[in-house]
Amino acid sequence: MATPVFLRRADRTDPLPTVRELMDRCDWHALVPAGGSVVVKPNLCTERAEMIPCANTSLSVLRAVCTVLKERTPNVTIVESDGARYPAEAAFENTGVYKMAAELGCKVLNLSKDTLLDVPDARMAGFGMSKTWMEADCFITLPVLKTHATTVFTGALKNQWGCIPRYDRILLHKHLHELIVEVNRLRPVSLALMDGLVGMQGRGPINGYPIDLNVLLASRDPVALDATGMRLIGLEPLTSQHVVHAQRIGLGELAAEKLAVDGPFAEIAKVVEPAVEDWAIKLMNRVSRSPFLTRNLLLNDGIFYPIRRAVNAVRGVFKRKRKPAPAEPTSAA
Repeated sequence: MATPVFLRRADRTDPLPTVRELMDRCDWHALVPAGGSVVVKPNLCTERAEMIPCANTSLSVLRAVCTVLKERTPNVTIVESDGARYPAEAAFENTGVYKMAAELGCKVLNLSKDTLLDVPDARMAGFGMSKTWMEADCFITLPVLKTHATTVFTGALKNQWGCIPRYDRILLHKHLHELIVEVNRLRPVSLALMDGLVGMQGRGPINGYPIDLNVLLASRDPVALDATGMRLIGLEPLTSQHVVHAQRIGLGELAAEKLAVDGPFAEIAKVVEPAVEDWAIKLMNRVSRSPFLTRNLLLNDGIFYPIRRAVNAVRGVFKRKRKPAPAEPTSAA
């Protein structure tokens, strides 16, 4: 039997009807016990106001999902972990989550401040994972449709990297592709709903620019959802190591012929600018293998920001050099 993935156009200002339809299509009632505990993980990967619209999960989508859930249970918790340079509270505040949650009666939790449970993977020794997240009756992930410079794509699987509750989780980047999958194996996704109202292309997941698709996708299978999201924007799922690995260990289905995509895929599909893992990102990933250099260079704002400004200046020079010269005008014969 083919794995279903549902895709619908949506109104950016009021996605509630579409969100409700997608959740119903995924039979969400069967996943949420009456009065049960539900953890909802949006992608709140930045606190920067100028990047929130295309980097973070839309507040309208998060509100719609929580509104539907509250019809069955009062126990809805919205979660995120501290970022490398900002606390989760800043992302909650700047994205409007606190105000929305208060209006709906939802809880908001910084996973970095929750009780942590040890996990069996030796590569994550000392990290631990949130008790609230691990023990919830239902876990719903709300990724944004985005390109990613290291993983090619970030979606329903990669969103759980933000469930690792330490701000210095970049130390785990040397195992990134496998550990994304391990986190999803430790706490499987119950339902995934992908926000493609805006999305991001180019140097994702934070520094790219918008994709305006006005689309939402949903599935119980996060691998199938990511594969479909990638194909929707012209990316080949086999190029994303963590998506392939997740399929390999049985977390979901990847092959197009084994998926049943319900919705106007061909009408919406477009080719976007991919994220390129350039020399600077490769160097950063190499540096992150050293705990000493990570803490004293990558996570030291006084050093990191001047280096980043210099790197972006060099990138600009290379970009100008690569820009083709305008064609010479041709004269009439």
